[in-house]
Amino acid sequence: MNAEPLRTVVCGTAFGRFHMAALRLLPEDFTPVGVLARGGDFSRTYAREQGLPLYTSVEQLPAEVDAACVVVGSAVSGGPGGEIARDLLLRGVHVLQEHPVHHDELSGLLRTARAESAVYHLNPFYRHVGSVARFLEAAREMRQRGRILSVDATSALQVLYPLLDILGRALGGLRPWALTDPLPPDPEAAGLAVMPQPYRVLQATVAGVPVTLRVQNQIDPSDGDNHALLWHRLSLAGEGGVLDLADTHGPVLWHPRMHAPRDAHHRLRSTGPGTGHLDEPAVTVLEGTLPPSQRDVLTRVWPQTLVRALRDFAHDVRTDADPLPRGQFDLSVCRLWHEATGRLGRPEIIRPAVPTPWRAADLSPTPTTGAP
Repeated sequence: MNAEPLRTVVCGTAFGRFHMAALRLLPEDFTPVGVLARGGDFSRTYAREQGLPLYTSVEQLPAEVDAACVVVGSAVSGGPGGEIARDLLLRGVHVLQEHPVHHDELSGLLRTARAESAVYHLNPFYRHVGSVARFLEAAREMRQRGRILSVDATSALQVLYPLLDILGRALGGLRPWALTDPLPPDPEAAGLAVMPQPYRVLQATVAGVPVTLRVQNQIDPSDGDNHALLWHRLSLAGEGGVLDLADTHGPVLWHPRMHAPRDAHHRLRSTGPGTGHLDEPAVTVLEGTLPPSQRDVLTRVWPQTLVRALRDFAHDVRTDADPLPRGQFDLSVCRLWHEATGRLGRPEIIRPAVPTPWRAADLSPTPTTGAP
């Protein structure tokens, strides 16, 4: 096992900046040695600020590069990320690539990685967010205690792939699955609405569990990272209660099953034998999942999220892991994502104005004067 830090190139300077920040937090595992980008003014300035050389093609990279973070859109997004990843793998460079990737492209990259004795990780990113990781731990405990009875899942279109990744991990797998076409809108209700319904609803079965999937099937083509009403919300109903990922970045909530025993006259009892469980709070925030500020998400949470992904990646490189076993789950997520987006159909194109986010304090009652 080679204990030397992996000499690593970051491909892309948009979200790639978060990868660079994470690499800097792991000096024992990684040494950044370059930036690969198109060569625009921002990329040149960024590489200079990082004290690293800028490359504009894989062919320019020095032979001693060990690994790369490919943070460039793939073919499914109209970008060259898959081609860059393939060219790197053909040089024996280990690759961590950001999602999403089309199933066929991913399959080819996994085969290339194995043929070149390289490690390839597709990174769905959000499974490594601390609150999501805690949600998945709790979901595993739920499955060990009893059945998951149903799932309610909500997502924006641009982060639907990682939602399905989280869902599959929460349920312990994806198969068997089946999806319906979106439920048709009710003409009378739609006619009364002051604006179109942003969500499309799919009924599904995933891992044998009934699922209701709500997707905001809208996109702003000039600002694809914004204008989501929310990113991820996921609720697992089990025999003993409901586990709720209220938001991608927390909190994770536990709602114990409400069930009161009855007395001889069939009236609900709140005291006496068999009522000890009623002392549990109606809702508990799981430890360590209180949400950070949105600024903190960008400056601290996302780099730390990538630290977890990169540690997994480095471990597999150090142990010469076969990329295919891990990749089988990713391939299944890709298939389900492809089918879900196909069922949803073309997204509605929106070009909304820049929103003014409301603060929690804005929802407090407005003080009034005079007599109560």
